Amino acid sequence: MAILKAPPRPPKNETVQIRVEEEIRDKLHKYAEFIDSSQSYVVSEALKLLFRKDDDFKIWLEEQSPTAFSRKQLQALPHRP
Repeated sequence: MAILKAPPRPPKNETVQIRVEEEIRDKLHKYAEFIDSSQSYVVSEALKLLFRKDDDFKIWLEEQSPTAFSRKQLQALPHRP
């Protein structure tokens, strides 16, 4: 067993193209400059915060999981005696 652990692998990044209002784009640029980071980082962290804080979304997302879908299907089946 190794004494030191290997460093964690960075998450896989994907490209997303979106359209935002000009004011949002300008503020995104300024905020990234303010924290000395990239606009991608600001968007990613803002979305993580949103997903973490929105309890209704978390509930909805859990309902969308394959396991939850299977449970719904099973519950919809007529009960056999």
